[in-house]
Amino acid sequence: MPFEFKLPDLGEGIAEVELRKWLVTEGERIAEHQALLEVETDKAVVEVPAPRAGVVGRIHRQEGETVKVGETLLSITTTQEEGAPTPHPAQTPQPPQPPQPPPPPQTPQTPQRPPSVGIVGSLPEAEEQAPSAPPEGFAGLATPLVRKLARERGVDLAKIRGSGPRGCITPEDLERQGAAAQPQRALKETEEALPLRGLRRTIARNVLASQRTTAFVTSMEEADITEIWELRGREQGEVEARGTHLTFLPFFMKAAQHALREHPMLNASIDDAAQTIVLKKHYDFGIAVDTPEGLMVPVIRDVDKKSIIELAEAIQELGRKARERTISLEDLRGSSFSITNYGHFGGTFATPIINWPDVAIMGFGRIVERPWVHRGEIAIRKILPLSLTFDHRATDGADAARFLGRVLRYLEDPDLLFIQCG
Repeated sequence: MPFEFKLPDLGEGIAEVELRKWLVTEGERIAEHQALLEVETDKAVVEVPAPRAGVVGRIHRQEGETVKVGETLLSITTTQEEGAPTPHPAQTPQPPQPPQPPPPPQTPQTPQRPPSVGIVGSLPEAEEQAPSAPPEGFAGLATPLVRKLARERGVDLAKIRGSGPRGCITPEDLERQGAAAQPQRALKETEEALPLRGLRRTIARNVLASQRTTAFVTSMEEADITEIWELRGREQGEVEARGTHLTFLPFFMKAAQHALREHPMLNASIDDAAQTIVLKKHYDFGIAVDTPEGLMVPVIRDVDKKSIIELAEAIQELGRKARERTISLEDLRGSSFSITNYGHFGGTFATPIINWPDVAIMGFGRIVERPWVHRGEIAIRKILPLSLTFDHRATDGADAARFLGRVLRYLEDPDLLFIQCG
């Protein structure tokens, strides 16, 4: 029989992906480990390899569809099945058998169900496609946050089959339930409906999860970065000679990293299930990168161990991979703090959305020349607006304000960046 290739578990709790592109066609001969298709998951494009050699039979799913882990992608006919003739057992003459008396009549009995086998996918296909509904009154597995959201929206959890681990109901399941309950609005002639898919759908899911999960507050400040401006101008040629473009972002990252040493509650995440705050002793910064398809947040590891130039090189390399969609899932996970530089696109102040499960994100606006009191005199200085959005569950406004004060101190006196340890 043909081998039914199902979407494998890609790890990290991924329950579904979008089928981005088929790399093979029906009837094509394939080799083991050959890339079969591209899927998009968690902001990254991943190639799925063939588990065995053979010939592509039927392709079950189309490009653009959402596929859950365990659902069939395509059928593969192996080489043995394709070319080997079906063996026939040798015919041995049998001696004639005496006639047997007819069997006695039996009382009709209800057919017995065969014992189930402890292998995933061993149940009949009809049972897989039509799972039984949850028992009446059973609310399913759900975190306290999901139960609270369900109460607020009047959603009956007993009518939802969760898509999370062990059938746990997720906030996305509530969204789908709400969307299914709403009638689709008819479009006007001057309107166009664009499907929310791919990276745009991932962004929508993540920002909604962040807004619903965190108690977010934004504080804002302004910093005089004239000295950093001049320092960058002096050293730009030296850095470019090494093949790297020096932006202001590495300086901003170093200032934030030094300040986080003194305010560790902002370099953390919250484990809602365990009701704990997880303090991070590492400094892995998520950096928002604008791509043609939407925002991505690759992670730069060990910010405390990298120099300004090494940070510039890492930013340049990960930014290139993000825009080309060649970045790996590993490069998009595990941040302890996040930074976004919306000033690069002309923005001044903003209220950045926390890159959940982090508890804080810092945004930097457009650098402008402003009259500023400097050493007791009014002078034209380079002024940087900055915003800090933090989760009020992890820390308070006073701690956030002191953190911003330390960031300003490092930005306004960049010499401190180079005399600090780490």
